[in-house]
Amino acid sequence: DTFLYQSGYTKPITDKLDEMGIQYDCFFDVAPDPTLQCAQKGLEQLKDFGPDTIIALGGGSAMDAAKIMWLMYEHPECKFEDLAMDFMDIRKRVYVFPKMGVKAMMVAIPTSSGTGSEVTPFAIITDATTGTKWPIADYELMPNMAIVDTDFMMTQPKGLTSASGIDALTHALEAYASIMATDFTDGMALKAAKLIFDYLPSAYEKGAADPIAREKMANASTLAGMAFSNAFLGICHSMAHKLGAYHHLPHGIANALLIEHVMRYNADPAPTKMGTFSQYPYPHAKERYCEMARFVGIQGKDDDEVFENFIKAIADLKAKVGIKRTIKEYGITEEDFMATLDEMVENAFNDQCTGANPRYPLMSEMKEMYLKAYHEG
Repeated sequence: DTFLYQSGYTKPITDKLDEMGIQYDCFFDVAPDPTLQCAQKGLEQLKDFGPDTIIALGGGSAMDAAKIMWLMYEHPECKFEDLAMDFMDIRKRVYVFPKMGVKAMMVAIPTSSGTGSEVTPFAIITDATTGTKWPIADYELMPNMAIVDTDFMMTQPKGLTSASGIDALTHALEAYASIMATDFTDGMALKAAKLIFDYLPSAYEKGAADPIAREKMANASTLAGMAFSNAFLGICHSMAHKLGAYHHLPHGIANALLIEHVMRYNADPAPTKMGTFSQYPYPHAKERYCEMARFVGIQGKDDDEVFENFIKAIADLKAKVGIKRTIKEYGITEEDFMATLDEMVENAFNDQCTGANPRYPLMSEMKEMYLKAYHEG
């Protein structure tokens, strides 16, 4: 993005490219919550230069925009409407993504510890004409290489550290509770959650003065990214995508405002509807949350107490890193919120992340969670 470019973050890379005699060009006009229109602007620069390697340096927005640019550069014939087509299982989709890597390979270098986009097959892009935020998903979008170098993350501001850190925790929580979770994703999700509880407060308070905390948060982000790349996410992300798109909240903050409400909703032992994947035989999200709680060191006399203690621990962690309790506290008026509520609910219900949630939601239930997140925290 423009800030990273003007702050000299690209200089260590461009200096090395100069030293090696490699030609390059830089596109840095990427804003938070990148738009399809931004990606199309970058595409024109890509076509003019014709690279064989694309280096995406930045947070989730820069990496997501780069993935979309890469896709349109490789396959200008692709239609965005086709790319955004819903599917139940990413491995068995009706629309088959074209083969990537023919013109260029993708190298992703994150500068924040949260999105995990450097190791995921996803890109979040907003259509500025409609305001719709689309999660684009296919394993062809996986970067060819991820370089997770903590030196690029040392000077993250506090606000970015907290928002991205809770985003990573939400990735771990939703991947672990997902109907598509496996033994492989479980291990990564558990370790990521443990690292975040142990190191996020210090990374937030001390920043570059605690390089170990920065390193552990970088590891947690990438581990959680690998977990949800395979297990996928849930309705916290479905709802956060729309909350962020309609009210311009940072993605990590949107997740933070919703996660406890979603956990309580998922933990119901007798849901109205359950998940739709055949390997998920019965509702057991509460047991899964309690397993993660115990792994990160939270105890109680039974699952009910452990779960409540886990909810409290997440709320306490958010408070430690300066995240407010309610949507209302972020300056969104009730009038504006209510004016968009029904549309947010409908779009969140149709979001690609909804299908892997352990409890399949009714739109009325999603609306209730939005209202609780606005008023109650």
